[in-house]
Amino acid sequence: MLDQRLSRRSLLRAATALTSGAMLGLLAVPQPARAAAARLRWANLTPGFTTLLTDYMVAKGIDKANDLQLGKPTAYTSVTTYYNDFVAGNYDVCIGSWDTFASRYLSSVPVQYVCSVTTGNMINLITQAQGVNSIQDLKGKTLAAPQSTGTYRMTRAVLKELTGLDIESYAVVQNVDNPAASATLVMANRADAGLTWEPNVSAGLKRAPDMRVLYNVGEEYRRKVGLDLPYFGVAVRKDVVARDPSVVTRLNTAFAQCIAGIVGNTDEAVTIAGANSGMSPDVLKAAIESKRLEFKHTSMQKEDGRRTILAASEFMVRNGALSKAVDDGFFAA
Repeated sequence: MLDQRLSRRSLLRAATALTSGAMLGLLAVPQPARAAAARLRWANLTPGFTTLLTDYMVAKGIDKANDLQLGKPTAYTSVTTYYNDFVAGNYDVCIGSWDTFASRYLSSVPVQYVCSVTTGNMINLITQAQGVNSIQDLKGKTLAAPQSTGTYRMTRAVLKELTGLDIESYAVVQNVDNPAASATLVMANRADAGLTWEPNVSAGLKRAPDMRVLYNVGEEYRRKVGLDLPYFGVAVRKDVVARDPSVVTRLNTAFAQCIAGIVGNTDEAVTIAGANSGMSPDVLKAAIESKRLEFKHTSMQKEDGRRTILAASEFMVRNGALSKAVDDGFFAA
């Protein structure tokens, strides 16, 4: 009997030891390593405000904090080459106007829209202090504008629907190469008004304080439509998302933090990016503080964010600025 009790006791001790060892073994199984930071290629346009985002992001290590390796962006001076290289897949993440990305998407280019980062408040028509007093006063007058840009098409659509005027037939549009040239022609009294956008508006007002804003495209759109007019945003190549869908959330978080930092400490941000932007820090600061350069992160992972783009794309279709509205496949959601 004693031998039997000892045998049972020994068996129980052995079983307990085996169970404990198995549990310890399970705890000791190596856990999956944290995913490596996504290494992405990106770019910016110089001169221009996109350097404010890229330089601040890198200087503050916001990309690394979100498991992204963005590194030094490739700098472009040509808008056409900047977008064409993104379309060709020469880099992965692009900051540009949402409608440019929409038109590429509608042409079957494999890109998706991650988030908006600014509103249409950036887009302004400017005039001299003693110039025209309203859009209606532009009848037969000269408007300097970069007609090859999506911004011109967007402005034309907004004016057509909100004021009933097709600016191209109502005024005499003088084509210019870039938004800075519009301000220059107004200052030289060679155009009655000019279509330009920040930070060129603030740069022009600094050089010629008697100039003024005649019409803020984003403000008028918001007032009459009840939504933000999206302007600049972030797009990513579809193959990047296919490889790692979590990149979308990480990019959204990184740009949200970047914008919060720029708005929260504008002096620091413009100092960081001033040298590469082609604009002095005080001009960039004036643009931000005027609310014309309105940084606002709007994620396409959220329904209200997607609604701003869907409404704007339908608006553009109605006015002939887009071939058709975007669908849900446009959003990196």
